[in-house]
Amino acid sequence: MSNPFGTVPAEAILEGRATDAYFERTRSTLEHAGRNPHVVAEVTADQFPTGSFDVFTGIEDVATLFEGRDVDIDALPDGQLFDGGPVMRIEGPYLEFAELETSLLGFLSQPSGFATAALEARLAAPDSQVLSFGARHVHPAITASVERAALLAGLDGFSHVAAGDILDREAGGTMPHALMFCFGEGNQDDAWTAFDEAVPEDTPRIALVDTFWDEVSETLLAVDTLGDDLDGVRIDTTSSRRGDFRHIVREVRWELDARGHEDVDVFCSGGLDPATIRNLRDVADGFGVGSHITGADSVDFSLDIVELEGELVSKRGKLSGVKEVYRTPDGGHHVALADRDGPEGGESLLEPLVRDGEIVREFDLEAASERCLADAEAVEFDESTD
Repeated sequence: MSNPFGTVPAEAILEGRATDAYFERTRSTLEHAGRNPHVVAEVTADQFPTGSFDVFTGIEDVATLFEGRDVDIDALPDGQLFDGGPVMRIEGPYLEFAELETSLLGFLSQPSGFATAALEARLAAPDSQVLSFGARHVHPAITASVERAALLAGLDGFSHVAAGDILDREAGGTMPHALMFCFGEGNQDDAWTAFDEAVPEDTPRIALVDTFWDEVSETLLAVDTLGDDLDGVRIDTTSSRRGDFRHIVREVRWELDARGHEDVDVFCSGGLDPATIRNLRDVADGFGVGSHITGADSVDFSLDIVELEGELVSKRGKLSGVKEVYRTPDGGHHVALADRDGPEGGESLLEPLVRDGEIVREFDLEAASERCLADAEAVEFDESTD
């Protein structure tokens, strides 16, 4: 079976078959009528700045989608934050890209949502290790998109092995509860010892300590078992058993410190959100975040024609005319017509992406991450999400 998991192949996306049916009807109608107007279209989520910022990403896939098409595209840089106005502008004959709209919006909408949620988690504990643990909540085919978005937002790593192959990064992680079950209650020390003997030396020795007994008891057993080789403990206590989770973490930390094990880290996971992380960041050393990232709402982008054969056009509720967006010195986001002066001291954000079907931008994940975190500081993103 050539496609056992029922995923849409890359060829269908590039050819424009990964589209809504009405775009195929549109092509047939326009070709029948002999019409293929020159247009300018813009991708937006909100027409005017809202003060609520999202992270823009997915742009590299869009560039690949449009390579070889007779269009010019300008777009925000990867990792830029925005709160209104166009994030992308496409100019060319309409039938060059009509069927690509569906895939274009998908490439931007979901990864931008992932990255925005990951940034919320990152800024909830800026001085802690924060890892992406959410790959199990999405279709395996898009796990690399999840993990890339997490890295772009400044997370320190992720758990998915195949995504790591694509991103040229090594996945991280230690042990699940299933490993503990395989050794059985009362044999936790055997499980941790076998793990220590089996995995590479550079793998952190993080013992899972909430499987059978209370977290403090298993933590102290892990210390006795692995001694100085123990790097940390992970508490993944299910929400139905947590009670005061902060108190549990503080108790574990206290008992470790009381016995001279200040160097043993406490790592928390299991349904964490930014509010929970903020409540724990002074007593825990690291966090694994899953569903908060993968369950994020997609950014509701849409594509609209704003100029047709040089004339201003728009549907009701949208703004006609080619626009520019700017970052102002005070960290604001400003939208203006492209043929008018921008705000004093404003930095134009739309940059060339494709010219005559050729990709004219290079992509660098590290640079995009630096841009994301710097822009988050400039627009006070953490405050905007509280």
